Amino acid sequence: MPDNNIVEQDHRRIKRLVRPGLGFKSFTTASRTIAGYEVMAMIRKGQVDRAPANDMGTQRDFIAALFGTAA
Repeated sequence: MPDNNIVEQDHRRIKRLVRPGLGFKSFTTASRTIAGYEVMAMIRKGQVDRAPANDMGTQRDFIAALFGTAA
């Protein structure tokens, strides 16, 4: 039976990205990595107004501000 659940379809890509990294040393590392995957997926799909999908500099600055890292 095909899965028509939009949320599950959206997370298939995340599951595929996370699988190779199942050896995370801590919950914090896993949580931050998955959050990064989710943010990049949202930007790619055009769901973030402050970081357009075609503006890499703005994306970099947005992610740096979001996660508190140096750009």
